[in-house]
Amino acid sequence: MFLHLGGEAVVHEKSVIAVFDMDNTTISRQSRHFLNETQRRGEVVDVTEDLPKSYIVTRYRGKTKVYISSISSATLAKRAKSKQINLR
Repeated sequence: MFLHLGGEAVVHEKSVIAVFDMDNTTISRQSRHFLNETQRRGEVVDVTEDLPKSYIVTRYRGKTKVYISSISSATLAKRAKSKQINLR
């Protein structure tokens, strides 16, 4: 199944490693360092249509990408969970 991250960004759910809330995690120095390093390496894809609310870490075919999204982490989790329920 696929997960819509905002804008035209859609990723395969199996490639999602983690979904983070932007406000709660960017307080940490380690999180800020991670985001800065991935941006420096060109691994960040900004799909925000408004204020960024979450970032999604994915790994596909050995490549890491971090998507910055205006969709909250809670909404993304609900979308992923509802798709799993529909599969049963």
